[in-house]
Amino acid sequence: MTADFLVIGAGIAGLSFALRAARHGSVIVVTKGDAYESNTAWAQGGIASVLPDEYRDAGDSVESHVADTLDAGAGLCKEAAVRTIIGEGAAAIRDLTDYGVSFDRTDDHFLLGKEGGHSHRRILHAKDTTGREIARALIETARKTPNLTLLEDHFVIDLITSAKLGAVAEDRVLGAYVLETKTGEVRVFRSDRVILAAGGCGKVYLYTTNPDSATGDGVALGWRAGASVANMEFIQFHPTCLYNPAATGPEARSFLVSEAVRGEGGILINAKGEDFTKKIDPRGSLAPRDIVARAIDRELKRTGAACVYLDVTHKPKGFMKERFPYIYGNLLKFGLDCETQPIPVVPAAHYQCGGILTDVNGKTTIRGLFAVGEVGCTGLHGANRLASNSLLEGNVVARRALDEMMRLYPPGKEGTNPPEIPEWEHGDVAEPDELVVIYHNWDEIRRLMWDYVSIVRTDNRLRRAAA
Repeated sequence: MTADFLVIGAGIAGLSFALRAARHGSVIVVTKGDAYESNTAWAQGGIASVLPDEYRDAGDSVESHVADTLDAGAGLCKEAAVRTIIGEGAAAIRDLTDYGVSFDRTDDHFLLGKEGGHSHRRILHAKDTTGREIARALIETARKTPNLTLLEDHFVIDLITSAKLGAVAEDRVLGAYVLETKTGEVRVFRSDRVILAAGGCGKVYLYTTNPDSATGDGVALGWRAGASVANMEFIQFHPTCLYNPAATGPEARSFLVSEAVRGEGGILINAKGEDFTKKIDPRGSLAPRDIVARAIDRELKRTGAACVYLDVTHKPKGFMKERFPYIYGNLLKFGLDCETQPIPVVPAAHYQCGGILTDVNGKTTIRGLFAVGEVGCTGLHGANRLASNSLLEGNVVARRALDEMMRLYPPGKEGTNPPEIPEWEHGDVAEPDELVVIYHNWDEIRRLMWDYVSIVRTDNRLRRAAA
């Protein structure tokens, strides 16, 4: 198969790029499972943006959002990238609403939420299923867009580059080998413009808020192709994943209780009912995620408890059901009434702050290869992402990537005599005799990462992990 643009991933970043690219040429979007199985679709809280003056929170500004982002990033953000991406937030909201995303609003204003690390209300949301609403609008639009083909159950095995084919000229991307998982067939997808938007790697940890698809293969594709990778040590741990040891399904084991719950007054307490976070940071439960996650980890180690609690029992009756219907309903399904019982929570791997090194336009070190969204590293997040900045980055960088790609590599200017691409060779690959071996190895990796390379790390633990 051949296309002007090949997009790997169908979250907010991949589809924001694909929908605009379809105006300029043919687009193929591949995703390794169902299009709705992405970190975008699982996102609850919202998307952060400073709106035009008449719609924003009193006293808020782009400069304030920039300052909050830099503070959360612990001094390791790239300030130029922060200013560029945050400055285009209002344009991102216009783009998403044009595609049919329905954010919560009154008659003439968006309803804005506040989350940890933010100094103002600037989070646009669709109840507590914001990501699902964004995914719905983008996927539905993609499926009826001319020039755009969305292929589910297509897993990218490897990128094809001129260097891998032995070319001595400038290394450039030529396409990918793609496995159709339902048939087992591997095909060549030819394109001189490839966009990696495959998300992060949360599933390499034993406890994560991510779907099973978040295995880091997008970063691996870029790394094997020769792209630079940066900041992979900065994995963000969300402070409030439901503690549900009796859970049997993956959703129950990785159920996120949104940051927005704390933004609306939820308080983290220990088994004695004490607000222990205030001892660590004066902002308490509304401190940035890394600070709150470490505070919980410290409290669990100090007390030997299995979890802490997120308390919303002081909120008016009916508040949680109205503001957070998805969370409220699922907690009831799991046997917990959060209006009368504090919610047991623990930290869990949530977001990959590093990734394939790019500029603010998503451009990598390989000609024609771009990386957008969680798979890329623009420098926006530094060592710790500010809540609700990820969906913002996904849309903004995707739009900038298309503009940059059209400037540098417009369709029709691929050059002459493109190299011949060989068909995929299976080699000695064979079906495993026992899948239990693969599952055991995968479980070992996830346990090792959780025990030795998680929230708080030491030299000894890291040496054990590397041994």
